Amino acid sequence: MNMDIDWLLSSVPWVRYRTRMDLLDQNHNHPDVIRDREEMINHPMIITLIQQLKNWPGNILKRHNDASHPIHILSFLAEIGINKNDPFITNSCKKIFDHQSDEGPFEILLNIPTHFGGSGKDEYMWMLCDAPLITYSLIKFSYFQSGEIKKSLAHLISLNDENGWHCRASEQLGQKFRGPGRKEDPCPYANLLMLKLISETEDLKECKEADKGLGSFDNLWKTRMERKPYLFGMGTDFKKLKAPFVWYDILHTMDVLSKYPHSIELPSTKEMLNILINKKDNLGRYIPESIYLSWKEWDFGQKKEPSPWITFLVYRILKRFQLL
Repeated sequence: MNMDIDWLLSSVPWVRYRTRMDLLDQNHNHPDVIRDREEMINHPMIITLIQQLKNWPGNILKRHNDASHPIHILSFLAEIGINKNDPFITNSCKKIFDHQSDEGPFEILLNIPTHFGGSGKDEYMWMLCDAPLITYSLIKFSYFQSGEIKKSLAHLISLNDENGWHCRASEQLGQKFRGPGRKEDPCPYANLLMLKLISETEDLKECKEADKGLGSFDNLWKTRMERKPYLFGMGTDFKKLKAPFVWYDILHTMDVLSKYPHSIELPSTKEMLNILINKKDNLGRYIPESIYLSWKEWDFGQKKEPSPWITFLVYRILKRFQLL
């Protein structure tokens, strides 16, 4: 499949910048890369996102798929290439470092109702469906060498079970706390975030915990018609193209799996890849099939026209698997 590179390079700065870096393999010192990155960090839409992080942690996280919550803004900025040297990011990250649990993971403001095992009060804590995303973002912001990051990473990896990562949370919620699923089941979303986190550290990508996580995804796909662990299915909604990476869907899943090139050997990966490829239009571009209303001003926030960002993401997945 051919890439429509010229179209991507005529798009918004973050699409141009990531296209040059990830698809064309241009050096960060290349004049065009420098220009596009400069335009990206000074773009009004990016400045608005960065400003929204200044009040971290922001609103209480009531549901983990709230696309407007700062945790997802944080990860999107990290993924387009913003780092700790860019304006205002350091101050926002300092607020994150200020709330690290004794166990290691970074905390956000949550309110877990009493009937779900919480206190019903606003309090800082972590769950395995948010903590990996924060650590992942901080690593991409270039904080990997900090002791705080290493402590968080080590604890999160240690929570691995034989069939992947299960629903886990702060000690204050108690050992019996878990989401709407069986104790022995892996949590598909937590599994996805943990593989995403580990993928940022080259020396860990081939660890036994990552292999268990990949095996868990293969099994989830094979048994998708019979089971939905923790209510996470892999049906019609899962297969819709959607951005940014907020929840459990095919584009997010394949982006993570593509960071483990050997996962192409799994039948499930090949099947999901074919689904992605077959969604292209006559020009090889991709149209969003589902949207987050809080991102409606972005090119992936509509379902009528091809999205440069989603098209770039699919191209990058294929390139990682050496299919371009």
